[in-house]
Amino acid sequence: MNPDVLVVGAGVSGLVAAVELKRRGFSVQVMEASDNVGGRVRTDEVNGFLLDRGFQVLLTAYPEARRCLDYRALKLREFEPGAIVHTQGRFHTVSDPIRRPRKAIGSVIAPVGTLNDKLLIAKLRAELLDAEIDQILSAPETTTLAALRRYGFSDRMIDRFFRPFLGGIFLDPELQTSSRMFRFVYRMFTQGAAAIPNGGMQEIPRQLAAHLDEGSVRLNARVQHVWEGGIRLESGEELFAGAVVVACDPIHAAWLLPGDGIRTVMRGVRCLYFAAPDPPIGERYLVLNGAGEGPINSLCVPSAIAPGYAPPGCHLVSVTVLHAPLSEDILIRNVREQLLRWFGEQANGWELLRSYHIENALLDQAPAQGGVAMSSVRVRVGLYVCGDHCGTASINGAMLAGRRAAEAVCGEMGRSSELL
Repeated sequence: MNPDVLVVGAGVSGLVAAVELKRRGFSVQVMEASDNVGGRVRTDEVNGFLLDRGFQVLLTAYPEARRCLDYRALKLREFEPGAIVHTQGRFHTVSDPIRRPRKAIGSVIAPVGTLNDKLLIAKLRAELLDAEIDQILSAPETTTLAALRRYGFSDRMIDRFFRPFLGGIFLDPELQTSSRMFRFVYRMFTQGAAAIPNGGMQEIPRQLAAHLDEGSVRLNARVQHVWEGGIRLESGEELFAGAVVVACDPIHAAWLLPGDGIRTVMRGVRCLYFAAPDPPIGERYLVLNGAGEGPINSLCVPSAIAPGYAPPGCHLVSVTVLHAPLSEDILIRNVREQLLRWFGEQANGWELLRSYHIENALLDQAPAQGGVAMSSVRVRVGLYVCGDHCGTASINGAMLAGRRAAEAVCGEMGRSSELL
């Protein structure tokens, strides 16, 4: 029996679309090319360690995530608000003075920015909390770097804090990403926390998939062609439905929907994971390279935040590298040399667990590439598209696009868009 809707892709966006359609009374079949759900939100188990495919976090203030997910069941573990910045040969802690007032003095005297910079952060925080999200995402658009300079932040603050912090989020050390995305993400950090599930980031798509009926997700089923009301698999098998939702990453979505204006300029990242007997930092902070020297952009110890990331008695160190056109051997050597400079001889004993090179990790949302804008999820009657390329390149954007696609299907197939 044919389902009402076929969803191509079991990433976060496709799973949200499928869950929303099921809640509205539609029968749904999800086709996934890989061996598991999650898309770009996947976690591998290696020797008892949990390795997310690229360092990722969930921002707990994301409105769609709050609507779609059960945070308690995910066993979320939160990072400390702020960061540890390595600059001038030392580590300096910069905390959120509102949420961590006891650390305010240390943050003020840290050589990461001027006193005026810290006052400007408080002003930016208040401004963003006072604005509606729709206002933020429709404000005049420029680059993140231009917006920071317009706010009045010093070059020292930009280079030592914002460049590694926001550059790591957007995979964009030049800070050319849309100012809309910067203000949206900074609002989310201000309003909530950065967190990871104790069982790895893939727990997010797994929780979504658990809302679907058994057999609703078909793995290792690569779709080769789509049309209004049908798909053809690589094997030649054809399936039919009242509607098709293409929920792949932008590269594959554009391949399935040529000529439909899907943006495909992506940013890459390299992520290295090490096993360590002891955590190199004692607190639950993200570590930023404020000096701009060496390949490492940022570092954290996921197991210090969420113990499930490492076996008992061990710790996991995650290293993020941007813009490293190096061979694997040279990259690993350079990263190890920097770790030795930062943490001393203890880093010599760290075992490299895996190195990931993710070429198409995140959509480029620079104004020159189209910036941030809500694109249509309707291709034509019977054919729809969703993914984080339809709005903000984020978990929230993926979820929102999935919901919008489900609502569009409901509207055109003559059923109520209200939850059943």
